[in-house]
Amino acid sequence: MKTVAYKEADIQRKWFVVDANGKVLGRMATQIAAILRGKHRPIFTPNQDLGDHVIVLNAEKVVMTAGKAVKKKYYHHTGYIGGIKETTAAKLLKEKPERLVTKAITGMLPKTKLGKAMAKKLRVYAGEVHPHEAQQPQSLQV
Repeated sequence: MKTVAYKEADIQRKWFVVDANGKVLGRMATQIAAILRGKHRPIFTPNQDLGDHVIVLNAEKVVMTAGKAVKKKYYHHTGYIGGIKETTAAKLLKEKPERLVTKAITGMLPKTKLGKAMAKKLRVYAGEVHPHEAQQPQSLQV
């Protein structure tokens, strides 16, 4: 049996819209990460980017369970000595909800060049308006 490698021209990428209003962050992120990887396709190959584009709307209305909004911490380093900063998920949700949802989804993708290429197909918006109407995205129930 031969191994099939698909070319970029053979892949028909679709656009999906996910409404995050009232959805649990982790459960939604796992399903979106699977779509970005292409695991929903019968031609899935782990070493190829076969995924589709995903638009997430209403990121500010996402829900976290079990007190994760207060307990979960996100860290970043400024580059200076002793410059590590931390913020809670609740503060991040209030100030930059797009970043919270993006971090949750990209954390479930591979940590390679391939994973970065998959993450570029993700668009997250805090509200209901997005500039991708020309792509005719399909609604996706997550």
